[in-house]
Amino acid sequence: MNDCPNGSSKYEFHIAAFSTSSWSQLQLFFGIIIIYLITLLGNLTIILLVCLVPKLHTPMYFFLCNLAIADVTSTSSSVPQLLFITWTQDHRISFSCCMTQLFFFLLCGDGEVFLLTSMAYDRYVAICKPLQYLLIMRKKVYIGMATACWILGLLNSSLHTLLTSILHFCYSNIINNFYCDLNSLVDLSTTDTVSRKLFIFFEIFSIAFVQFALTVISYVFIFSAILKIRSSAGRMKAFSSCTSHLITVILFYGPITFLYMKTDSEDSKDQDLLLSMLYMLVVPMLNPLVYSLRNKEVWGAIVKIKNIKRFRGFSRNKFL
Repeated sequence: MNDCPNGSSKYEFHIAAFSTSSWSQLQLFFGIIIIYLITLLGNLTIILLVCLVPKLHTPMYFFLCNLAIADVTSTSSSVPQLLFITWTQDHRISFSCCMTQLFFFLLCGDGEVFLLTSMAYDRYVAICKPLQYLLIMRKKVYIGMATACWILGLLNSSLHTLLTSILHFCYSNIINNFYCDLNSLVDLSTTDTVSRKLFIFFEIFSIAFVQFALTVISYVFIFSAILKIRSSAGRMKAFSSCTSHLITVILFYGPITFLYMKTDSEDSKDQDLLLSMLYMLVVPMLNPLVYSLRNKEVWGAIVKIKNIKRFRGFSRNKFL
């Protein structure tokens, strides 16, 4: 980090997190760790099922597996530090750790945006062009789409992390959040960041808004195709095949829209923390639940894995 006048450069940050009583801090700690463990269990289960069960080797579940990887990585980059702060009341985080946290947060956030758009396209092809689905969504195609999602996220997160790392932080090092987010770090800098904020705004618009618009357009065609299906059973079957993804899109874009598009004010700091908690903790926990609770194939895969384990246990006992 560049030195500031009078040697006031900051080589570490202070994460404000939550200011509560000791009893509330204890409740908060156990609440966060329960949510984190549920998030890990749910997403790792999805990843294992997609890898182990051949029936789930389809484009939709491949994208879902990548989404679960993004959720696990994103939460694991911020939640352990938050748990440490909540338990020890040591709010310090080093500059390098802060930049690492920022990098993985942006990588996973951008990756999820592109992955959700890819999943919307997959649902569009499945419902609007069912006879061409296997031809269009070939293995090379959907693997290439997922790879492109991660590469774009990697490039964007690397750019922002690099630009943030060269900013000056001279007079304040208090981050008004529970993790190192981009907006808070830019606000802390003593460097003239007007052009940087404009760049962030237009990039968010060009990435998140454009991807969201493409998702909405996909669903316009999807709903139009569903309405043309004559049988009510056929319409319900087609609609149920995309409801899980639609719920995931709403869960993802809802909090992030309020978080980044609302006006800044002192009274909104608590709202920012709650929205960040919702986006960083609750949504990754709900994503695997949405897909597992509403999807018979996932439950079928879980039952299949249980039956295989039971059969292997029976076979070992038989020959002992």
